[in-house]
Amino acid sequence: MTTGPNRILDEFAKLMTDAAGAAQGVKREVETAFRSQAERAMNSLELVQREEFEAVRDMAIKARAENKALTARIEALEAQLAGRGGEGDEKASPAASPKPRTKK
Repeated sequence: MTTGPNRILDEFAKLMTDAAGAAQGVKREVETAFRSQAERAMNSLELVQREEFEAVRDMAIKARAENKALTARIEALEAQLAGRGGEGDEKASPAASPKPRTKK
């Protein structure tokens, strides 16, 4: 039988080993609780996923490019109409100058 300082040190080492194991268990439980709370908070904020955000961003970039192209096309058509002078106005908008009605 071991008695004296060796036994006390063995008991102390055993106690510290048990305390370290208990601390690791508490650490895992705290991490799990924190993650579930953080997840719940994120869900309540209605955040979007990265993939969804990037898809919408790509659509917006494409829409802006199409908008610029259409704006340039409209400007070119307006310049073309302005270059024709007065003759383009009658052909462009027939509703602007109504034809006189004839009686039968």
